Amino acid sequence: MKTWIFALTLLFAAPAALAQSAPNELAQAANDRLSVRVVYTPAYVGIDYPNGDVPAHTGVCTDVIIRSYRAAYGFDLQRAVHEDMKANFEAYPSARIWGLKRPDKNIDHRRVPNLEAYFKRQGASLPRTLKASDYLPGDVVSWRLGGRIAHIGIVSTRKSKYGTPLIIHNIGSGAKEDDILFASPMTGHYRFTPPE
Repeated sequence: MKTWIFALTLLFAAPAALAQSAPNELAQAANDRLSVRVVYTPAYVGIDYPNGDVPAHTGVCTDVIIRSYRAAYGFDLQRAVHEDMKANFEAYPSARIWGLKRPDKNIDHRRVPNLEAYFKRQGASLPRTLKASDYLPGDVVSWRLGGRIAHIGIVSTRKSKYGTPLIIHNIGSGAKEDDILFASPMTGHYRFTPPE
């Protein structure tokens, strides 16, 4: 009887409790981005492959994610997304949204919908809730600002005075930390630690 009750408890436990522990290394790496001056630059740029990056003083919201994963784990989202897209192009929104016919290693990983698709394909999706405690430091969250503009950020180790986790993101003036978790329609909540 106790085993059955325990199994039911696990089944109905809070989503964050069932998922792997949050990647705190990622939260720390994102926090380090706050001290780097970056000019918001959304222009298409040809970059090296693998481990390519736009100039260090430039970037967009996705570059906070990309650079944080590299700093925390040495994990190259450029390569990971590109290789998965080469094998599973139809699983990504590039054809539908941007009219592409094949992957582009220069930009695909720098587009929010592609990162959403990649994290989802890695089994990293968590429920999108309105409960602040479901969002742990190092979680990745995405939104549609104004209902249409794709945006992405990383949950910080710090919280607002109301207990809402702050988000580290670049929304136009470089990386900063804001209380925006529940400010726009959320489209993704991910907890992804790269395989070793």
